[in-house]
Amino acid sequence: MKDLTDIPALMHDIGARAKAAARDLAFAPSESKRTALIEAAEAVWANRATLIEANAKDLDYGRDKGLSDAMMDRLLLNEDRIRGIVDGLRAVAEQTDPVGAVITEWDRPSGLHIKRVRTPLGVIGVIYESRPNVTADAGALCLKAGNAVILRGGSESFHSSSAIHACLVEGLRKAGLPEDAIQLVPTRDREAVSEMLTMTDFIDVIVPRGGKGLVGLVQREARVPVFAHLEGIVHIYVDADADPVKALNVVLNAKTRRTGICGAAECLLIHKDVVGTIGQGVIKALLKAGVEVRADETLRAIDGTVAASEDDWGCEYLDSIIAAKVVDDLDAAIAHINTYSSNHTDCILTENDRSADRFFERIDSAILMRNASTQFADGGEFGMGAEIGIATGKMHARGPVGAEQLTSFKYIVTGDGTTRT
Repeated sequence: MKDLTDIPALMHDIGARAKAAARDLAFAPSESKRTALIEAAEAVWANRATLIEANAKDLDYGRDKGLSDAMMDRLLLNEDRIRGIVDGLRAVAEQTDPVGAVITEWDRPSGLHIKRVRTPLGVIGVIYESRPNVTADAGALCLKAGNAVILRGGSESFHSSSAIHACLVEGLRKAGLPEDAIQLVPTRDREAVSEMLTMTDFIDVIVPRGGKGLVGLVQREARVPVFAHLEGIVHIYVDADADPVKALNVVLNAKTRRTGICGAAECLLIHKDVVGTIGQGVIKALLKAGVEVRADETLRAIDGTVAASEDDWGCEYLDSIIAAKVVDDLDAAIAHINTYSSNHTDCILTENDRSADRFFERIDSAILMRNASTQFADGGEFGMGAEIGIATGKMHARGPVGAEQLTSFKYIVTGDGTTRT
């Protein structure tokens, strides 16, 4: 039985076992990794009643903590969402193994042949908040890319994550892969997070997935490199040349489909020329859908809106709230976004190709969209099977982080008795 009170010793043990597992995974056969994920998917579905029972304990815990409705929605597991976890595991299983893939190759006049090939990062630490499905997504993607992973889920999802983790371990066992390849920190103690952030001997990269507080903590205190998944301050700009039907459908979906995810729209910008037409229609539809619209002075004329404050620009609500503002033109929208964006996802609604091109050129968010709901800002929707997060930094992993982004590379140099003059 592990001593869960001695956190430094516990984390040292987890780290050492992860590093040993990573050495084996680096050359694990593709078929073994595929088998592990298929078997894990089977285990998740077979144990769905157990997962729902475990999730009920987490929901009780969340209610006792006073979590918002949106956060409770993020925490919830039901049969449909468990089916989504199963589908995600299967999708990752069937993807092409990135390890060993040749990125590029070339010959040199010296006679050398040089290849750059994908290689695992090693050990990845994933620190995440309430969504229990991240346990499956992160475990699957790290395994596919040949990495060992240490998962530290949020205290709210402790029981759900533990139940999902047991299914992943069952998959590893049936595939003959080291069970230490996917480890879940078995305590809610926050000291475990602090330990992970300094485990440079064992962890090669940290991926934080959660709110601004968590990501800020990781960025301040980590001695391990970080793939930052910052908050989703997502903007939608309704251009003068927007199609009214598309605008209505996209904005409603982007805000209301699921308000508690990082791809949910948080700020609506409307060109002054379409305020009385498209703008009015969209805002009235949001209000009818139960969304609180925090509006600037111009839009306050629409019945049911409330006054926006300066704090509403650049706010991630993760709730049925949206900030709304009128802008003079496309460049004013771009300026607003560049001032308040978190570089996650931003969208333009327009039928004008030149406007779209200017928007894409002048905004440097990880994901830019045109005439599409920002709820598509998701690795699964990008064809990655799942994602470990949306990286908003400038490192090699940017946007949805799938298996391929969880690799580095090495050079393979071949000669024929070649010497340098």
